[in-house]
Amino acid sequence: MNLQGARSREAAGKSKFIFDTGFRPEQIAAVVAAAGAEADDVDRTARFPQKAIEAARAQRLLGVQIPKEFGGDGASMFDITDMCYALGRACSSTAMIFAMHQTKIACLVRHGAGSAYHESLMRRVASEQMLLASSTTEGQNGGNIRFSSAAVERTGAEISLVRNATVISYGAEADGIITVARRDGASAGSDQVLLAITKEDYTLERSVEWQTLGMRGTCSAGFELKFKGSSEQIFPEGYDKIHAQTMTPVAHLCWSSVWAGIAAASVERAQAFIRKAARGAGGQMPPGAAHFNAAKMTLTKLRAVITANLDIYAAHEHDERALSSLDFQSSINLLKVEASELAVETVMSAMRACGLAGYRNDGDFSVGRLLRDVLSSPIMINNDRILSNIATTSLMSAVPATLRD
Repeated sequence: MNLQGARSREAAGKSKFIFDTGFRPEQIAAVVAAAGAEADDVDRTARFPQKAIEAARAQRLLGVQIPKEFGGDGASMFDITDMCYALGRACSSTAMIFAMHQTKIACLVRHGAGSAYHESLMRRVASEQMLLASSTTEGQNGGNIRFSSAAVERTGAEISLVRNATVISYGAEADGIITVARRDGASAGSDQVLLAITKEDYTLERSVEWQTLGMRGTCSAGFELKFKGSSEQIFPEGYDKIHAQTMTPVAHLCWSSVWAGIAAASVERAQAFIRKAARGAGGQMPPGAAHFNAAKMTLTKLRAVITANLDIYAAHEHDERALSSLDFQSSINLLKVEASELAVETVMSAMRACGLAGYRNDGDFSVGRLLRDVLSSPIMINNDRILSNIATTSLMSAVPATLRD
């Protein structure tokens, strides 16, 4: 399966997805349709997008990234980000759930090879279409996922973990969780391991509710996580390597693609409004037309920065040295910052293009939900934290000598 050439086009006011592969376009289209149909209710009631995720299961998209030898389709990162973009245009919460799930799958695929347990889990994901959640934030650490308080406790081959997880997106609905912890009680907070655990091995006790401005359907409540299992559930590679080579780049590429999809949906609504207003005024452009042009320009920039970073990652995804380089780490972190800022700017311009019609919540040109959802992007692992963390790295990274360096 390769959706690299896949792009969306508009027809009869709706998005159509064309894929230059043997993969049937109706598979992703079915999930997009299900997501779009319940998006407003998911937002209004802050509920999990059950029908959309059921559609993803029915179309076998939850295991699409699993290698073919383990029962999946071996989808590439081009495939996954295109799906995130398509879903982002339909339902922000569904798209973000899909993006977070696929980030966990990428860790499993790229760092679980050779481990009997993790290879077995890959087969389960592909056959059962399991939904995996992430537990990386903890206690008072906020978005500092490179420091863990909770430690793995060991009794022979058995291990246990008790974790104050302040956020586990869709944790109550997940079939398994990928979580990080200190290697053991004597380890430093930065000496971390990654674990793949399934719901038969853990319990969740809700500790923090989820009542937010946007992204309400991700159901990102807090829980006390209690786990008992086997040491084989720990990934064979250290979390520092997984974080740099897979967790961060895949998360930033997938999240950015979701935000681009949200931005594209807002531009599409602004375009429809401007066209209708111009027709009603005998061809005279409405006052917000200039803001529509601004929205289109920032969307173009947003898509360009994502695809540039995607191309770089795809070219070096199996080159550990390249992925660990200062240049790449700086670039992939700045992608998150730049993409989130551009996405917000795009939706704001689309809102202004639509004027009151965009501000209202009860019309065809409403941009309210899209704006509330996209405002999560700069604070989902806060941009200020990222910029502070990479300040030294950015100073050490060379300034490109040519346009294509």
